[in-house]
Amino acid sequence: MLDKSLVYEILDTALASGADFAEVFVENSLSTSIQTGDRRVKNISSGQSFGIGIRVFKDLFSAYAYTNVMDRENLLKTAQKAAAALREKRQASVLGFVDVEIENKHKIKILHNSVNKSDKVSVMHKICETACGASSLVTKADATYLEKERQILVANSNGLWAEDKLSRGRFSLNVIAARDEKSQDSTDNFGGLYGFELFEGRDLQAFAEKTVSDAVSMLDAEDCPSGKMPVIIDNGFGGAIFHEACGHGLEATAVAKNASVFCGKLGQKVASELVTAYDDATIPNAWGSINIDDEGIAGQRKILIENGILKSYMVDSFNARRMGMEPNGCARRQNYKFMPTSRMSNTFIANGNSTLEEMIAATDYGVFAERMGGGSVNPASGEFNFSVNKAYVIEKGRLKQLVKGAKLIGSGIEILNNIDMVGNNMALACGMCGSASGSIPTTVGQPAIRVQNITVGGQK
Repeated sequence: MLDKSLVYEILDTALASGADFAEVFVENSLSTSIQTGDRRVKNISSGQSFGIGIRVFKDLFSAYAYTNVMDRENLLKTAQKAAAALREKRQASVLGFVDVEIENKHKIKILHNSVNKSDKVSVMHKICETACGASSLVTKADATYLEKERQILVANSNGLWAEDKLSRGRFSLNVIAARDEKSQDSTDNFGGLYGFELFEGRDLQAFAEKTVSDAVSMLDAEDCPSGKMPVIIDNGFGGAIFHEACGHGLEATAVAKNASVFCGKLGQKVASELVTAYDDATIPNAWGSINIDDEGIAGQRKILIENGILKSYMVDSFNARRMGMEPNGCARRQNYKFMPTSRMSNTFIANGNSTLEEMIAATDYGVFAERMGGGSVNPASGEFNFSVNKAYVIEKGRLKQLVKGAKLIGSGIEILNNIDMVGNNMALACGMCGSASGSIPTTVGQPAIRVQNITVGGQK
């Protein structure tokens, strides 16, 4: 992407004012978004992100500068801007580059740009038509397809030279069902490190019909009861609570600043002994996977919690200095305009031994949260408030009435320690995560879990 001699010169310039480390990050990304609905194309947009970021460290100080003007003179000026943040004598020099051999675990079959937009639109129309035909109550079915190819180069003054290229695709369907004066919507999606083969081998009819069923069934939902009670949170996107209320607290971005409830707790019990959790960037073709992070370090499978014991944090290079630890391949950023920091990839609670049926049968009274919605979290305390898009009341070990308006209120530490059953049906779900280094693709996941006592906010 850039000549090695020019990168060497950029790094040498960045080190001129006393930095002990310098890094160059080059990115070229191409993305396309297609939106359809009402049997027509609503929008097609394409864009490119191409630029370079230059970062310097001096002990526990860092500085960053970026540009998208790629001629030599401007690149050296940008390096000088980063260096200007330091006013000391030169302390480091650039080591000779060593190419890092990267195994691409995320092979694709059909390049995005090898498929005509009309063919992509045709697939989208078919899914929307299936949704509209699944129920006479459907008033709207909209689809969005996003594809992105991202190529990066990471080089640093320690001699690292790493290049990588990944392709991502994601499809989302939103359905609105209405009857009388009531309306309900439902959204579902799937995605991963794929080309257009994202749609291959997938039961698209079942996907569309399930999305419609969720919207239609909620038209008959009653108001959810409130109070403290057992709650079973289903698999897949149910893992959003762990991601938000616990995962962010395990990122060095928070831990290094002493802004996490998990600070200083390595080796200590922080969860039920039934809980084992991972952040695994190596899952082939998963939405949040990477080959290398945005510091050029190979993505890793990290055990965060094992049988309730806190085992590790997610650590980037700069915060590793603050914490006296080694980075472990989790530095990520939205694009070259952001400095990287520790972020999640595919973060999930591992399978347990219970079936969902056993969990429901073992619950005398409570709530089954089948589909989670959005929420808010205080990263420092782990306190959260999450909405539930679809839920059922459980009475005497059986699912009863469908309910709406449920909210789950608590803290990450509380929920982790109150898990008394873990299912064997772990599933992953893809989403986007926003934090200090911008918005990035991440995967959440878990099997069904039962929290023996949690506050449910409802309408009754």
